[in-house]
Parts: sequence; C-alpha cells; structure tokens
Amino acid sequence: MLDRCANRLHHDVVMLTPEPACLVIADISGYTRYLAGAELDHAQDILADLMSTVVTSLRPTFRLAKLEGDAAFVYQMTSEIDGPHLQDVIERCYFAFQRRLRDVRQASSCECNACTLVPSLDLKFIAHHGQVIRQRIASSEELLGSDVIVAHRLLKTSVREATGIAAYALYTEGCVAAMGLTDPHAAGMVEYRTALDGVGEIASWVVDLRAAWTMELARSRVVVDADGALRVYEATLDAPPAVVWEYVTSPALRPKWQLGVEAVLQAEGPAGRRGIGTVNHCMHGKDAIIEEVLDWEPNDHVTYRSLLPTPGVPKLVNTFAFEDLGDGRTRMTATFARPRSAEERAIAEGLGPMLDDIVRHGLSALVALLAEASASVASADEHPAEPALPPSRNRNVSEPVPRSR
Repeated sequence: MLDRCANRLHHDVVMLTPEPACLVIADISGYTRYLAGAELDHAQDILADLMSTVVTSLRPTFRLAKLEGDAAFVYQMTSEIDGPHLQDVIERCYFAFQRRLRDVRQASSCECNACTLVPSLDLKFIAHHGQVIRQRIASSEELLGSDVIVAHRLLKTSVREATGIAAYALYTEGCVAAMGLTDPHAAGMVEYRTALDGVGEIASWVVDLRAAWTMELARSRVVVDADGALRVYEATLDAPPAVVWEYVTSPALRPKWQLGVEAVLQAEGPAGRRGIGTVNHCMHGKDAIIEEVLDWEPNDHVTYRSLLPTPGVPKLVNTFAFEDLGDGRTRMTATFARPRSAEERAIAEGLGPMLDDIVRHGLSALVALLAEASASVASADEHPAEPALPPSRNRNVSEPVPRSR
C-alpha cells in the first residue's frame, strides 16, 4: 500500500515539473460579429464544422489542449522547433480553413444569414514557446504556467491595427528562438512589439497568411503522374500523411532511411522555410546530388529535380505523393518522369536497375522505421484523451444541394 502511494506521489511530482513546449492558439476572427447577425443554431453548427477542420489540420504535430469557444489551444512538448515544419503546419491549417469556408458557401443552398455571412470569418494564430506544467485531473489534462497566459493575452493585442495584416500567424521571440530562425526579416516576417501588464514588452514576428493563400491559389502544380513514367514505386506506411511527409522532407530524418544519404544540406531557397525553390545537397560521402524543389504541398506531394554527380546523366524529376488511407496509414507513390529527348531517355532507362535498388531499399527502410516509431509512440503515450470536438449535424456538405420546391 505504501509503495503504491509512493509511486503515485512520484508520478504527481513528475507531472508538476515545468517542461518546454510549443503553444499554438488558432482563433476564428470575426466570430462575435458574425454571431450577432446570424441564426444561432446554424452558426453554432458552422463553428463546429470549422473547428473540426482547424484541429484536424493541426494534428498529429499538435495535441488539442482545450477548445475555447471560437479558438483551439494546441501544444507540442519540445525544447526545439523545426521552424519550417511549424510554419508549414500553420499555413496548411489556414489553407484548409479557407477551402472549407469556400465549400460551405458554395455547396449550401441555404440563404440564411449564418451561411451568407460565412466569408466574413477568418483565422489567426499565436505561436509561443515556453515552460508549462501539465496537470492531470482524472482523465483530462490542463496546461498551466505564465507562458500559457502570455500566449492567450497576445490574442487581444492590436496586431491588425499596427501591421495592417488581418489574417496572420504571430511567432513570439521565444518561439522564433526555439525555431533557430536568426533573421526573421529575411524570412518575410514583420516585427511587432506590444507591452503586456505584469509581463513587459513582448517582441514578435508576424506572417501574412492571406497573402500566402493568394499565392497558393495562383501557383501551378508540378506533379509527375504514372502515364509514360520512367519508374513508379509504391509503399503502404503505418503512419498518417503528416508524419510520412515529415520523414520524407525533413533534412534531419531523411538520412535515417534513404540509402547512402549521409546528410541533407539546404544550399538555397526561402529563408527559414523549405519549399518551392529550395536547393538541397544530398551528401553521399564526398559526392552530392543537387536537388531542387519544384513543387511543395505539405502532406499531399513534393516534386524534386535532381542532378546526379555523374557527367552526361540527365536531371531526374520525381514526385512523392501521399494518399491518406483513412485508418492511420498512408500510401506513398514515388514516380520518376521519363526524359523528353530520345538520347536522355536511353540514358535514364539505363539507370533503371540502380533506381530500383536505391528506391526500394529506401522505401523498405522507411516502412520499418515508421512501424517502429508508431509502436514506440503507442507504448510510451501516457497522455489522457484529447477533448472531444463539438458535434456537427453535417448540415454543411461538400457537394451542392439542390433547393427543394
């Protein structure tokens, strides 16, 4: 009996130890004003729909700590942040939110105020890094600490008035430091400072998400399909697309499974990001494959153009595409394009056996690595269940509904 009590006391002490965490709040802007002019029942259903979109887009990188009306508070326990990945997750969430707004408005035949005013809604994010205490109460968990308070108070500051940016991601100085981002200006971020009572001045950096969405809508896709491909490889992986994406694109994780890759060094590209225009040097001993990113859509596909360290060999273009199987698994397809000219096609065909060996070995290693990681997470996960998402009556379908007579 005493041993059980001692173990429980030890567990409580551990849980009350401050830990480093990345804290993110996704807040639906304009909801109070929207609610004042909308039918309550339908407006609440739309909110449930949108909050589900937001939280689902932030998983599995983040866990849901709490739903706070028209905001979702999520977190990840970590001392260091993969800055490009964090920005991708937040940007992808914003894109998913905008697509859902568009679908709700275009697919609905309802002319109530709740539906017609949907385009007035928007989304903003606060990203902060600091120390938190995880307090477990029965089957739930609550995050405590001054950094939790700071993150929430930053929701009420005058970012829009000071910067002119309405839909934004605000990264605090603490978050930027944990991201290892040394020059936020070069990364296209706008500096914002504000004073919080009892805290002092908080320096932050702001990214315009609406501008990013406009660019996303305008850009063209570069995807290699199976028609006339040089080679096509498939693998089913025991992890959701967001996890597979990180293993396939992270410079720190790629050497763990790609055959012969000792390091992936970013040589060129957007500051503080990975994406279109990034140039990597994939180091194979003293040799390097020069790899340029032609297309980048997180969790969906990435397309590379690679120059091998062999004279006379044409550049190879390939796409990794990720299909969500809906059961926690992902089907990944690696498709290599056939060069256009007859001479380059003949050379590329000669590379076929080498490609088969490299890619199949890599995919086999990735399958095993993700299966091991999935089993490790399942056995080590002591988190209580996340809060339930608000139920939706599925009134906001994704296909047009004809108006009944």
